Amino acid sequence: MMDLQFQLIKESEKTRARLAKLKTTHGEVETPVFMPVGTQATVKSLTPHELMDLGASIILSNTYHLYLRPGSDLIKEAGGLHGFMNWQRPVLTDSGGYQVFSLGKLRKITEEGVEFRSHLDGSKHFISPEKSIEIQMELGADIAMVFDECAPYPADYEYVKQSKALTTRWAKRCLATHNRPDQALFGIVQGGMFHDLRRESALELIDLDFPGYGIGGLSVGEPKEIMYEVLDELIPVMPKDKPRYLMGVGSPDALIESVIRGVDMFDCVWPTRIARHGTVMTRQGRLTVRDQPFARDFEPIEEGCTCYTCQNFSRAYIRHLLKTKEILGVRLTTIHNIAFLFRLMEELKQAIREERLLEYRQEFYEQYRD
Repeated sequence: MMDLQFQLIKESEKTRARLAKLKTTHGEVETPVFMPVGTQATVKSLTPHELMDLGASIILSNTYHLYLRPGSDLIKEAGGLHGFMNWQRPVLTDSGGYQVFSLGKLRKITEEGVEFRSHLDGSKHFISPEKSIEIQMELGADIAMVFDECAPYPADYEYVKQSKALTTRWAKRCLATHNRPDQALFGIVQGGMFHDLRRESALELIDLDFPGYGIGGLSVGEPKEIMYEVLDELIPVMPKDKPRYLMGVGSPDALIESVIRGVDMFDCVWPTRIARHGTVMTRQGRLTVRDQPFARDFEPIEEGCTCYTCQNFSRAYIRHLLKTKEILGVRLTTIHNIAFLFRLMEELKQAIREERLLEYRQEFYEQYRD
């Protein structure tokens, strides 16, 4: 396995937050970092050039969806994800586990793996830990993830305990299969909302010496306060010299709270998904610009925002585009939401440098209502 380079730059004296650099085959990533999600090998509505202009240093793609179409063999033939989508910065692929387990009655879990029916055409498929790793090696991402079971919320203790044990066994099989030297493989800590199971999962995976660790099974419907409690218990157990990746989290408040607790990496479809429905993020909270009150509002989405959308277009114009289903409307809301989160992450980094992260959080919440 590639020796992924993770360099700690600064650890906060007042919180568990830290600054670090993550060096991969396709470049360096400064953390904490938010990774836009390119499920189908594209961040919806944006070009790679636009993502780079916005400041994206790493993006995420989805193993499950790319396995179904166009197929990992085709992507390998095109030069892997980097060649296929013309993105020369780092890429992380999730294992497909969350998507498979979210299929509900369309899937069946066994010790060997998961049998499921495609959400596209109902065709039958089977993904084992070995298969997931083989797909991800063909995709050629800089960082791959082990195949895990994401327990639902709520779930009883015994179910989550068995699920956690299965995830550990599958992690060992993933590790035994993975042999691509230019790709790092991360473990995924599970254990639901049970603090003892989370600690057990972390320690079991630490023994396997992965170069980084995802935290899965959070932001799956539980109150945010419970997620923060899990992180409070879990983060002190996790290695200081390896990246910590909280999977599926992207709301501004959750990013701030999780950075304070020591998380380095994040991803979420939420910012681009709400953009497609006409909702944008501001320092005062979310605005649904497709609503009637904005029909004659000629101000930018957010005063002072330097993104392309806010520098050039009004809320009224963007609402018009969205109501008439013009593609540009979705592009402009997406650009703003990605820019908003990138700016937030830069501000968090600066607050860590200046040892004023707790003050930053207080100032943010004084304005933010969501």
